[in-house]
Amino acid sequence: MSKRIAILGAGIMGACLALFLARRRFEVTLFDEASAPLSGASRWNEGKIHLGYLYAADPSLATARRVLPGGLAFKPLMEDLIAGELEHVTASDDLYLVHRNSVVTPETIRAYFERVTALVREASGASRYLADVSRAEIRTLPADELASDQIIAGFTAPERSVATAPLADKLAAALVAEPRIRLRLRMRISPNDIVEDSDTWRVHGEPFDYVVNALWHGRIAIDAAHGLMPRPGWSHRYRVSAFVRTARPAATPSAVVAIGPFGDVKNYNGRDFYVSWYPAGLLSESEALHAPSPQPLSDEDKQRIITQIQNGLGASFPAVGAIFADAERIAIEGGYVFAQGKGSLADPSATLHQRSQFGVERRGRYISVDTGKYSTAPLMALELANALAGA
Repeated sequence: MSKRIAILGAGIMGACLALFLARRRFEVTLFDEASAPLSGASRWNEGKIHLGYLYAADPSLATARRVLPGGLAFKPLMEDLIAGELEHVTASDDLYLVHRNSVVTPETIRAYFERVTALVREASGASRYLADVSRAEIRTLPADELASDQIIAGFTAPERSVATAPLADKLAAALVAEPRIRLRLRMRISPNDIVEDSDTWRVHGEPFDYVVNALWHGRIAIDAAHGLMPRPGWSHRYRVSAFVRTARPAATPSAVVAIGPFGDVKNYNGRDFYVSWYPAGLLSESEALHAPSPQPLSDEDKQRIITQIQNGLGASFPAVGAIFADAERIAIEGGYVFAQGKGSLADPSATLHQRSQFGVERRGRYISVDTGKYSTAPLMALELANALAGA
């Protein structure tokens, strides 16, 4: 008889894990409170497929080493899951623009980038990234290429991003097409909805051999109720950004204003853009066990956020103005994210700059997954599916 697995959360981790498990002949039930899978942060984020460059405030390289394997494996694993090629991938290396209030100096960033680049070039699978990075290089931008007087230095780094909304549609279609996966949507899971019964777990009364908690919003409260106390030092954040479609192609490059509470822009195909400014998009931040539910945004709220993004990011990267000037559609969207780390990104000592503490924990047949980053989900899902199949 096939093993029955309940997966809580139909974001990128839950979706990838469900598909990998179904291929190993598990019967999977995927629970989510939304009306469709991949409706939250897994649909609405910048899609940066991390190699480690963003984490120059972690000079130990622990974060870079942790995220690098998942970033290199993202493309082949995801293309396998959706049975097709990834589309809408940024076409050039990211610009890293060092803000005058950066928590890390330009000299330190440059040295850190060189160390990460050495890791990237030596890594297995470097040629299978979204671009071949087996010969990755860093370039220091000359002064006349810096964007504004807010920017004191700049570099290129060989990271790319993928548009997450169309990829979410393809993953959702793969879930629907898989006969071993059953979707239970519009079903919010609270700690009391999960009951351990001898060697069986029940979710909303249904029996399962395993429960995998792959939620971001509400995960640690459910874990704590079932014997897995979270490690101290976490944060829940509800963030939104602007997703812009332009009437005509724009040449604005993909760029990150670093390192701290700043923002970025991603140019996926010349007309579809992600644009963020951290202070404008951070709507909720909590270190409570039970994160508050987000409040709906009014049209006035959305317009205020758009204006703040334009003004905040535009002061550091004026080229973003062309995107908004030619916009035919702007959506303000986002979702809850969880981090094993806390503090202000403006504080160089904040543990939020160190993002290596994520992964899988378990108590018997109850398993909790901290996805870490969007880019690390497919590899973590594959490893967990293989472990469960071996068990």
